[in-house]
Amino acid sequence: MTTVAVAPAKETTPIAVGTPAPEFTLPDQDKKDWKLSDYVGKKPVALFFYPLDWSPTCTKENACFTNDYSKFSQWGEIAAISIDSVWSHKAWQEKMNLKHRLLADMHRAVTKAYGLYQPGANISQRATVLIDKKGKVAWVKVESDITKERDYNEVKAELKKLA
Repeated sequence: MTTVAVAPAKETTPIAVGTPAPEFTLPDQDKKDWKLSDYVGKKPVALFFYPLDWSPTCTKENACFTNDYSKFSQWGEIAAISIDSVWSHKAWQEKMNLKHRLLADMHRAVTKAYGLYQPGANISQRATVLIDKKGKVAWVKVESDITKERDYNEVKAELKKLA
């Protein structure tokens, strides 16, 4: 049997630091449009990509984002993105009393544009993308083990550098 190496598709290769962040608009848990361009030129943006609402690790992480919301939001705009629907986000937000925005990428367009798509599972990777005030990708961290939480202190330190 012969194995052929195939170059990874753009949708599965994380976006590079220094490149312009792809513009997007996604609905949040309240069906309100959230636009990246609303924050460019004003403040840094932290995008927390996560696989699924209601899963154990994602539940822990989003609880942490809410508990530390003031620590994250003092340095930038915070938004969490998954492939779940606005209805799932709304139910989850209400059940967990989440303070941050949950963006619904049901068509996976943003996940793919940022190179964070996992085709085998049809979800996003667990990743953090920080965007500076000029709209450029300043920091990207993809968790190698999707079942492990990200390092919140590392994210806060990197976000603080952009403020």
